[in-house]
Amino acid sequence: MQEPEYPQQPTDGVQTHEIGNRTYIVANVDPLDVDGTRTVAVGSVLFLVAFFLLLPFYGRLADADRTWWLWTCLAGFGLGVIGWDYCRRRRNRRQEHEQEPEQG
Repeated sequence: MQEPEYPQQPTDGVQTHEIGNRTYIVANVDPLDVDGTRTVAVGSVLFLVAFFLLLPFYGRLADADRTWWLWTCLAGFGLGVIGWDYCRRRRNRRQEHEQEPEQG
């Protein structure tokens, strides 16, 4: 079976690394500017929603010895709030640092 032909790609800023019998191509791209606040906030809200969705089933969970599901959701929400606050403060500090004029 013949390998398909791919169009020639630009090679400006592209590095290749050979490790063993494999060749890895690394493009020179800027990293995404992601601070994580939205991801942590959505995760925290999902844990809280899961807690409230499981709450009506407390009796069934207790009968099956699975009440830890509730407390896991609550702990996930609590830790998520702490993580969200950390990410938010980190983002604000980075923005303040970027706005400071360079001294020199």
